[in-house]
Amino acid sequence: MPIVAQSTETTDWVSRFADEVIEESERRAPGAKTSGAAAPVVVVASGLSPSGPIHLGNLREVMTPHLVADEIRRRGYQVRHLISWDDYDRYRKVPAGVPGVDETWAEHIGKPLTSVPAPKGSPHPNWAEHFKAAMVESLAELGVEFDGISQTAQYTSGAYREQILHAMKHRGDIDAILAQYRTKKAPAKKQQQKPVDEAELEAAEGSGAAAEDDGSSGSAGYFPYKPYCGNCEKDLTTVTSYDDDSTELTYSCTSCGFSETVRLSEFNRGKLVWKVDWPMRWAYEGVIFEPSGVDHSSPGSSFQVGGQIVGIFGGKQPIGPMYAFVGISGMAKMSSSKGGVPTPADALKIMEPQLLRWLYARRRPNQSFKVAFDQEIQRLYDEWDRLEAKVADGSALPADVAAHSRAVGTASGELPRTPRPLPYRTLASVADITAGHEDQALRILSDLDPANPLGSLDEARPRYDKAEAWINTHVPADQRTIVRDEPDTELLKSLDEQARESLRLLLDGLADNWSLDGLTHLVYGVPKVQAGFSADATPKELPAEIKTAQRSFFALLYQLLVSRDTGPRLPTLLLAVGQDRVRHLLGA
Repeated sequence: MPIVAQSTETTDWVSRFADEVIEESERRAPGAKTSGAAAPVVVVASGLSPSGPIHLGNLREVMTPHLVADEIRRRGYQVRHLISWDDYDRYRKVPAGVPGVDETWAEHIGKPLTSVPAPKGSPHPNWAEHFKAAMVESLAELGVEFDGISQTAQYTSGAYREQILHAMKHRGDIDAILAQYRTKKAPAKKQQQKPVDEAELEAAEGSGAAAEDDGSSGSAGYFPYKPYCGNCEKDLTTVTSYDDDSTELTYSCTSCGFSETVRLSEFNRGKLVWKVDWPMRWAYEGVIFEPSGVDHSSPGSSFQVGGQIVGIFGGKQPIGPMYAFVGISGMAKMSSSKGGVPTPADALKIMEPQLLRWLYARRRPNQSFKVAFDQEIQRLYDEWDRLEAKVADGSALPADVAAHSRAVGTASGELPRTPRPLPYRTLASVADITAGHEDQALRILSDLDPANPLGSLDEARPRYDKAEAWINTHVPADQRTIVRDEPDTELLKSLDEQARESLRLLLDGLADNWSLDGLTHLVYGVPKVQAGFSADATPKELPAEIKTAQRSFFALLYQLLVSRDTGPRLPTLLLAVGQDRVRHLLGA
């Protein structure tokens, strides 16, 4: 097929990696363009281990190649994004805080993840499928297209049989490569940003690789293959002999004492050790681009060693960046696990897919960032809305335009979006105050812009639902807004004349300013008018004392309306409470 001209978006990291991947793809298939042959399919890859909740740190393993693959696809190339589900890895430990799991799951340690029961109450057939399902659903919502490969299916079907036999035949060559690193003194660990949780460390060491060792070794020699026991199903096995000609392999299990001799050319219950398995897959799938965690930059890491081992399988090491950790701000009530491991599903409950995509698209892979579950989410949404406005009026910088384009859609089209994207902080305040009463929420939101009222709450969805979910799950009870039922008569009696005058000015202007913009002008204007200035005076025209007076006035209104010194933005709060109730609570 003809190749579309290179994208003009060359100022962002995604485009730069896309350039490199296309160049590498053409180097690996020289002459394809000049001979008129179809351009080769560009293969990018991710690896995920469903050993527990697949969290937002793991999502970077997917989003980095997804964004690059999507850019290449936009240029007219065929791209295949593989997600390798490492579900044939060993079950390492019982993760803390997973609902439906107790200490009895410890008896399954050492078995393949697909041989471990799913948590109690799960509709899925095993442990791996349980945690994989939530990620698959989230990736669909995020618009990520991929080809999923189950390593259980690959190994147990015999798909890798030739590669396994090849690795065993060349075990001496593999051992020699690994020995270069075994004999070296481990370098002092550099201080790194602490990962989100232990699963991040596992992912950084190679997409959740199960075993830290390089393979079986001992008096019988080195073997890069680990059988799962035919009796107890665990991988606590040692290969004691192997014959290259007959492929007869004998192993014994240190867990249950079982031993047997099998013909490896017919045996499908085992896998290559991680540092051999990963480069084998690079060669098998023809992977050109795959990112890896920051720990892979160290000597002897899976990625570095794999770059040498991949040649044994006739392949080449992929290009790809080391990605930094993803942090979290605010985890008051994480729904996925009591252990506090937020997943993409948790994030998508409180933010639209576009915002989550943007967080991963706007930062280079080697830059760390945080996903907000606390008040910071409101600031992020404000920043996102400002970017949308700049993109719309043509004033955004090229790199910001590129990040925005990658956030709102893919080569397949735009993601579904909220028809009327009202400010997130406003929606959150309304959801907080109305406590689930949709008719009240619609009334308030319609008053925001009386000239263009909402026809139904659906126009503000799904953003409204995300903001409501955030209020209900991540805002502590003592920070929720509860409007008073009756006036605070003691406080009203104690007010001096200046404070009473400020309330009169506000009440007199309510009817004529009953909109978000009008009330904003009114509440900021009252202290200005009291000080002898115009309500339209700008900050540059006003003395510093006006800001102090405004803060005092706001605190008074909050106390009279919600019995606190702070709360939702006052214009939104006034709209939510309603004119009649505001007048009642302010002593009119």
